[in-house]
Amino acid sequence: MKLQNYAMDKWVDGSGDGAQLLDASTSESIYTASSKGLDFGQMLDFARVSGNKNLRNMTFHERARALKALAMHLMEKKEKFYEVSYQTGATKVDSWIDIEGGIGNLFVYSSKGRRELPNEKFLVDGNPEMLSKGGTFLGHHIWTPKRGCAVHINAFNFPVWGMLEKIAVNILAGVPAIVKPATATSYLTEVVFREIIQSGLLPAGSLQLICGSANGILDHVTSQDIVTFTGSASTGKMLKSHENILNRNVPFNMEADSLNATILGPDATPDTEEFQLFIKETAKEITIKSGQKCTAVRRIIVPESLVDDVQKALAKRLESVAIGDPRNKDVRMGPLASIAQKEEVLSKIQELRKTCELITGGDIPKALIQGDPQKGCFVAPTLLYCDKPFENLDVHNIEAFGPVSTIIPYKTAEQAAELSHLGQGSLVSSIVTNDNDFAKEMVLETASSHGRILVLNRDCAKESTGHGSPMPQLVHGGPGRAGGGEEMGGIRGVHHYMQRTAIQGHPTTLTSITNVFQPGSELRESDIHPFRKHFEEIQIGDTLTTHKRTVTETDIVNFANVSWDHFYAHTDDTSLEGTIFERRCAHGYFVISAAAGLFVDPGKGPVLANYGLDELRFIKPVYVGSTIRVELTCKQKIDQEAREGEDPRGVVKWQVNVIDETNETVALATILTLVAKLK
Repeated sequence: MKLQNYAMDKWVDGSGDGAQLLDASTSESIYTASSKGLDFGQMLDFARVSGNKNLRNMTFHERARALKALAMHLMEKKEKFYEVSYQTGATKVDSWIDIEGGIGNLFVYSSKGRRELPNEKFLVDGNPEMLSKGGTFLGHHIWTPKRGCAVHINAFNFPVWGMLEKIAVNILAGVPAIVKPATATSYLTEVVFREIIQSGLLPAGSLQLICGSANGILDHVTSQDIVTFTGSASTGKMLKSHENILNRNVPFNMEADSLNATILGPDATPDTEEFQLFIKETAKEITIKSGQKCTAVRRIIVPESLVDDVQKALAKRLESVAIGDPRNKDVRMGPLASIAQKEEVLSKIQELRKTCELITGGDIPKALIQGDPQKGCFVAPTLLYCDKPFENLDVHNIEAFGPVSTIIPYKTAEQAAELSHLGQGSLVSSIVTNDNDFAKEMVLETASSHGRILVLNRDCAKESTGHGSPMPQLVHGGPGRAGGGEEMGGIRGVHHYMQRTAIQGHPTTLTSITNVFQPGSELRESDIHPFRKHFEEIQIGDTLTTHKRTVTETDIVNFANVSWDHFYAHTDDTSLEGTIFERRCAHGYFVISAAAGLFVDPGKGPVLANYGLDELRFIKPVYVGSTIRVELTCKQKIDQEAREGEDPRGVVKWQVNVIDETNETVALATILTLVAKLK
């Protein structure tokens, strides 16, 4: 069967016979893939013109809702994906990480898009910067989607997750993508991609797919495009140094395989829960996906006194792993993805054995549950030991991208940290200890070399997501050997597909541009109380200036009795000497409560409820006899997605500026109200 490419919203066959794609367990030819005849320049132009425009015309909330609908659609089809995934050598657990883990990224970014981003087509970044004495000239920053296309060049090991974790972010950002999966396992990507297209949930031009070679595509990228790469460091460096990438300053995000480490704390002796957790987690990281993970543990850093215990326990666990064709339900570790990968891993093991002692494995498994040991791509879980890790540096430089890891001894915490750094940058490191002081020392001393650090102990083990699982809420990437890039990280990842721009102008102009009230902007007052307006009728800058109220001693005494707050500054004149207070002052919370009494319209109307309070500051004491008033200004409007059975509504942020008789601000807050929409 020949895989198809998806170019310019059409399924297209590549010309020629194409590359032969094999079943990892049997080496049976199952698919062919070719991209010959595709015009990569035209594909990129199509994405920039059609896909980019269609996505940019949607708001973050609309894109987020599309991601949610897509995630739900793919979940309904997941059993089809599992059946194909077995051909890659993945067990059911491996496939769950790849398939449902990938779909989970869509759910996460859908949720974040609707909860953390505005219902706008752009983002406002940070706080305004005052650039003039008179307040008529202001600066701010905004993010807007790049007017290009993301080119995702993905690795063979996670053909579903590798695609979905990236497109979730670029779609939410408003940028289309061309997906280039590794050819060896592109058949699984293709079956999932086909469901995405058939769902019709994304606008035209949002996604394109290349199943064969993409050689030459980088000749056509521009500075508005974004290239992401996941795979080997050597290939990544070659692509990153492409002449067009350098000449046009094309953003290039690289996530490369790295020599990730796990560190066992000296407190984690064999009689502790942490020791058992360490053995279990390390063995899992060696065998899940047959060790074909960019986050897999490659270096096992343990106290010198615990080396023998770790060797025996880990070897025993690895030797008990059931290996074979993953279609057999008893199999716990399948083959590598291809014959080429098998040969590469066995070659790297031999290189490591020149300076390391073999503890177990090192070759084709002696026993299989189904599968052909010669034709299949099987490699036994392999454990080595390097007794002189500061002299024999192969362990810090050679990566066997399979079920292979090496034990390394340390004598002191300082040595453990130094060994961690010798990997020259990794995606993840883990520390297994119940000693929080040791954990703190290791994190602070090693963090500069790692993109993520897991601290594992008995208290978090039950709910821990594990050493090797990147989470969409957290950054995935790392310095040095790991590529120097960064993916996901919640909303941080969305910024990678957007341009941050500084904007300058009059506060009223910037308010109009950003849809967020800027200090010094024009205030709009009318005869209609703003609480009498529906969500659509309220405008940024709508302002109410209230009548005044004089604060009395009775107010302070009554509030103290009601609140039980008898802090000396409010109740004891004799304790004020040497303090910042001249005399007894009103409670800050009384001031903001009194402010609410001044600006709230008490009648039933569009305002449904008080939704919260942000950014409350008490700036100046309010003494007995002070007279206060309030300027209430609409600061920002946030559209809310209507839930089933709820009336349509939105959230309005109001700036509450409490001013005294000297015309100085005494308190400043942002309150939120739920406001009904017009029926």
